[in-house]
Amino acid sequence: MCAAVYVLSTVTGYVLTSALLLKCPNLLHRKKRETFVSKHISHRGGAGENLENTMTAFKHAVDVGTDMLELDCHLTKDEQVVVSHDGDLQRTCGINTNISDVTYSELPPYLCRLGVTFQRECFCEGGEDKRIPLLRDVFDAFPNTPVNIDIKVSELVVKYDREHLTVWGNASNQIVKKCYKENPHIPVLFSLPRVLQLLGLFYTGLLPFVPIKEQFLEIPMPSIITKLQDPSRLTRGQRFIAWLADTLLMRKALFDHLTARGIQVYIWVLNDEDDFQRAFDLGATGVMTDFPTKLKDFMDRNSLSKAE
Repeated sequence: MCAAVYVLSTVTGYVLTSALLLKCPNLLHRKKRETFVSKHISHRGGAGENLENTMTAFKHAVDVGTDMLELDCHLTKDEQVVVSHDGDLQRTCGINTNISDVTYSELPPYLCRLGVTFQRECFCEGGEDKRIPLLRDVFDAFPNTPVNIDIKVSELVVKYDREHLTVWGNASNQIVKKCYKENPHIPVLFSLPRVLQLLGLFYTGLLPFVPIKEQFLEIPMPSIITKLQDPSRLTRGQRFIAWLADTLLMRKALFDHLTARGIQVYIWVLNDEDDFQRAFDLGATGVMTDFPTKLKDFMDRNSLSKAE
């Protein structure tokens, strides 16, 4: 009887403490310092309105009022850091070769028409700017705009004094650890294994007790799979997995806890207003989109002020 009372009181105490700290994490953790807050994030510069990852796309997004540019980088044969999502040139340039196998001067221009990855049956036709830019061109052109980068570019970030305006990370936990070790002053994203660990901590009630080094959680909204693929072609198993992932990931209590600790939550890649609304209703800090003008119009209409 005494043992049962002890176990019951211990479990009750744990549950109540966990619930209290989930709601009020600053009782235990100091809130992380936020050098910027981004509500409006342009995916590849806004791949639905201009050719992705071009200077024209980035300029348009900044002119619209984006808070952050999302981009990916690769090294050329002569070790120039270029902005490109793909490591090879087949999809974007129609040439079956890797960026790492050619020098920067040998890089071909983009095709005139590129598919928008996160919008079904949508294509973007470009204008005159079809050049693959250097990362330093982006830094030069937009010195005050935060950038979300998916590769190690520490030396260039430091050279341009952008440690306070850069977020970096990768799905691989090993790469994120290397990034953090190389320059702990640049905030990092959760890797995929760390996202899974985060969910485990959240659903066991341990999250409020655990310190977190990451400052940004960047995750997809799994329910949008029905907009990216023909729903009639999705198997029952695929629909179930999407539903389960969406149910586990899209939790307002989780987002509120993280943002209270100074960890920003970004949801990608959303291109419809109902998804914008859902993300902000759930407490996400920001939304990543291929259509920066559409997102800006939505934010203006719904009094979602620009990030301070």
